[in-house]
Amino acid sequence: MEQRETSGWAIGWTYFAGFMMIVIGAFHAIAGLSAILNDDLFVLGKEYVFKFDITTWGWIHLLLGIVIVLAGFGVFSGAVWARTVGVILAMISAIAAFAWIPWYPIWSIVMIAVAISVIWALTAHGRDVTRV
Repeated sequence: MEQRETSGWAIGWTYFAGFMMIVIGAFHAIAGLSAILNDDLFVLGKEYVFKFDITTWGWIHLLLGIVIVLAGFGVFSGAVWARTVGVILAMISAIAAFAWIPWYPIWSIVMIAVAISVIWALTAHGRDVTRV
């Protein structure tokens, strides 16, 4: 099987994915901590299907954020496990952000867009990091 030439753009996108995973994880963790420490801060409008206690959402975001940060660091090594975990966690992050829309609508949409770009970068160009 012929090896294709490694692209600088591909490596850049993979590093972007790793950095964004660290940033997304940190943002989830911060949102989680703020919901855990002060659950009166968030105001919910009308009834919502994914209605949990704010503290529950806080723990979900905090734990998800920590795991995403760790996987983000693993992406820089080019490890297959880190890319796989990164894609799975980006999908979970997008779903959690979708469920968080009543509390932070614009922020949630931005998080969903970043998660989609991470999924694309890891699936399309993730293996190029191991060739450097």
